[in-house]
Order: sequence, then C-alpha cells, then structure tokens
Amino acid sequence: MSDETLICSAKGCRADARWVLAWNNPKVHTPERRKTWLACEEHREYLSQFLGVRGFLKDVVLLTEWESAENR
Repeated sequence: MSDETLICSAKGCRADARWVLAWNNPKVHTPERRKTWLACEEHREYLSQFLGVRGFLKDVVLLTEWESAENR
C-alpha cells in the first residue's frame, strides 16, 4: 500500500482504516487470489459479517501487520 491515508471501505465512511479484510469469491477468483477491503474499528465486524455469510472472508489482519508482510 502507499503512504497516503487509507480509509474504510464501508459505504460513506471516511474514517482511517485499521484493518484489512482479505477475501475472494470462489465463483470468480482462483483459490489463492485475495481481494481486500479496508475497515475502521467501527465497521470491521459489519464488513467481516457481510463477507463471512457469503463464504468470501479469508482473513482479518491489522493494517500495520498487512503492510509489514507486504514489504517482506
């Protein structure tokens, strides 16, 4: 990701992101592909549930951890 401020993916939310929700749609994506949504503290659970009930959610990671893993 970049040095710019990253914001939550929830519709209409402008809060800073703290979480990365890694997901994929098995009907569209290969199993190893990971799409990401960003979430603030307030919307992490809501977005996780939205993806989870569809069977799309693969992982929820703090943004700082995601960025460190990306730089390895």
